[in-house]
Amino acid sequence: MPDGSVRPNTDTLPDIDSFFQPTHNEVARQSFVSALRKHVLLDKLNEMKEVYEKEAKPAFVKATGHEPRTGDEVEDAMDGKLSYRVYSALRYNAQEMVWASVQEPVERNLPAMISLAKQAAAETPAGGSLRLNPALEIPRYVSAVDVHLIPGCFHNEYTADDVAQGAVVSFGGMVFSGAMGWRIGMKGKFGAVGESVAYYFKSKYPNFKPRRILDIGTSSAKNLMPYADIFPEAELYAIDVGAPLLRYGHAKAEASGIPIHFSQQNAEATDFPDGHFDLIVSSFFFHEIPVKSTKKILAECYRILAKGGMMAHMELPPRKNCDPYLNFYWDWDTLNNNEPSYSAFRASDPNVLQEAAGFAKGSTFEVTVPNRATFGDEKFAQFIKGEVAAPRHGSGGWYIFGATK
Repeated sequence: MPDGSVRPNTDTLPDIDSFFQPTHNEVARQSFVSALRKHVLLDKLNEMKEVYEKEAKPAFVKATGHEPRTGDEVEDAMDGKLSYRVYSALRYNAQEMVWASVQEPVERNLPAMISLAKQAAAETPAGGSLRLNPALEIPRYVSAVDVHLIPGCFHNEYTADDVAQGAVVSFGGMVFSGAMGWRIGMKGKFGAVGESVAYYFKSKYPNFKPRRILDIGTSSAKNLMPYADIFPEAELYAIDVGAPLLRYGHAKAEASGIPIHFSQQNAEATDFPDGHFDLIVSSFFFHEIPVKSTKKILAECYRILAKGGMMAHMELPPRKNCDPYLNFYWDWDTLNNNEPSYSAFRASDPNVLQEAAGFAKGSTFEVTVPNRATFGDEKFAQFIKGEVAAPRHGSGGWYIFGATK
């Protein structure tokens, strides 16, 4: 967006989210699933931790002579415990229910969503773009499993110009997190991660003014859209391998007046020129891909990052930063949520990976950033000054790792 420009008037292009119109019974179902997840991740999780402290850990110490030192040893101690089995069964089934709860309203309104996405691609009222590549080979780590137990994963298409997976992922994500905005007129809510990380960079580095920002593994770009407000002079780019995600995200961005340039690309090898971006970001991405692919992508980030540019990836905290029980908790998804690379990524050191990709020793960083919406700007300013700490990742904070070129 040029300096001082105003977002185009897109009143004639409705938000694609407005076509998601669940019935009373469907909303009730979605509310139940959100409540079930909350019950599992609070009540059942606390019950399981109590069983670990009172029963499993003492039994492990008696058998081995030491407390569990790794997440794997905690899992060994909990193996067979009823609380762990109930927690896992409920959490797994709730995960499947998340996506099932939004599929019917998506399928019922899919023709209207597709029509709007096609209109957005043809008219581009906000000035963004959509570039798809039907010949792109979908990486096996996406095509071989339904990641997060999402039926069809991120990329499958069932009809021409399909946006179904984009809608399922977007609205399923709201059920997943309990942020069901359509119930209270909050359609179009952007990503809390993107808002928090962008605000962190703006506050921490007030002289940093990126010209071009790239979001890799963008999904529907909800965590890139906040950058348009915080860095209004920057051009925004977004890549993903899933065409339905990109069509959906492009339609949403155009209706929101945010010019984003979407393209269907594998982040391991993009078609961008050397040094093209001043800021490269991602959210919830690297734990879903093999470490060998992570190495290639970080090297590609180094190639397309400008001198003096920065990158920041919001991710799960690595094992080295967590105690054994927390590692046991985070690594649950490896075996139970179709994320086979989850534990291997967390076992890696992000600083070592970035240095191997070409970033200079000492140029890398790790930080947990507060969630801006819940932390508040006043406390956020105190965090920037080092006066208060950020909440732990997953409890009001977001762990990020990155580097400066």
